[in-house]
Amino acid sequence: MTTLTDTPTTRVPAPAPALDTETLRRLPKAVLHDHLDGALRPSTLLELAGAVGHRLPAGDPAALADWFRAAAGSGDLVRYIATFEHTLAVLQTREGLLRAAEEYVLDLAADGVVHAEVRYAPELMVKRGLGLAEVVETVQEGLAAGAAKAAAGGTPVRVGTLLCGMRMFDRCREVAELAVAYRDAGVVGFDIAGAEDGFPPADHLDAFAYLRRENMPFTIHAGEAHGLPSIHQALQVCGAQRIGHGVRIMDDIVDGRPGRLAAWIRDRRVALEMCPTSNLQTGAAGSIAGHPITALRDLGFRVTLNTDNRLVSGTTMTREMELLVREAGWTAADLRTVTVNALESAFLPYAERRALIEDVVLPGYAAVL
Repeated sequence: MTTLTDTPTTRVPAPAPALDTETLRRLPKAVLHDHLDGALRPSTLLELAGAVGHRLPAGDPAALADWFRAAAGSGDLVRYIATFEHTLAVLQTREGLLRAAEEYVLDLAADGVVHAEVRYAPELMVKRGLGLAEVVETVQEGLAAGAAKAAAGGTPVRVGTLLCGMRMFDRCREVAELAVAYRDAGVVGFDIAGAEDGFPPADHLDAFAYLRRENMPFTIHAGEAHGLPSIHQALQVCGAQRIGHGVRIMDDIVDGRPGRLAAWIRDRRVALEMCPTSNLQTGAAGSIAGHPITALRDLGFRVTLNTDNRLVSGTTMTREMELLVREAGWTAADLRTVTVNALESAFLPYAERRALIEDVVLPGYAAVL
């Protein structure tokens, strides 16, 4: 007689959870390319604008968010950047900077981000009397307050700061020195930003040479509105450790075969800080399905996924992931890969990077793989 205990059983593994919005939101994330002045809450922007007497193009949060997305979606980087006149107008006071920085961290924590590098240009925030150092100290104070609240709420997030010099102006060396001066107060690196075409990174060699002498890491916006010469200068002339955007590296890939510059980037594991939604808005890419991030991932490049400007692009890390899942066929394993890529190239000490990967990211993805 056969009993239930005699009957062999076959264990059928439980299906992996569907990658719906809530599942994606809970996944641990790392973002390397995100601008403070492009990430304000619409409601906060309205309140701060009222306090300083700045007129905005819309009078309620939903309409204001819609205006930013529409205005930034012109297909032109210069017009995209022009929307920042409104966010920068409210980031000229201690009160505005403190609030924006604190809410920046809380919004990341709510989105499942466990490590972020926030960037901004101090020289654009001194129109109402603040000095460069005062701007940095105020932003760090706000970030620390947000991090403390996030940790108390059970969603800790590590945030490092990148200071940006504006490539069309002449204060990059001064801002580089500021980054080094505050390296033990939360500033982890440097960047140059602004209109790329016509303002090559090599114009600021003095700043980059200084940073290298001081062992301070830096990334450079390149290969977004300008092509391979911009990327080559950023890496081979200036010495950048990462590339902001870098979508135009596709110009050096023919029939799936990387050219010399593209191969150098891939083989030396130079991280590409890719921002799909932003690239669609500025015309650097035509669709999510056709965005270079997928092809570059398949070719073995160290691609990372980023938001660039959450208000201006109307996005979050969860939304960027969801777009890739739905429109480019990405899987949870792909999302884990870009998250690990970001942490491996983060401007953090090695032990901290490994701890985040092994103790937070890999266990967080195990449930959906």
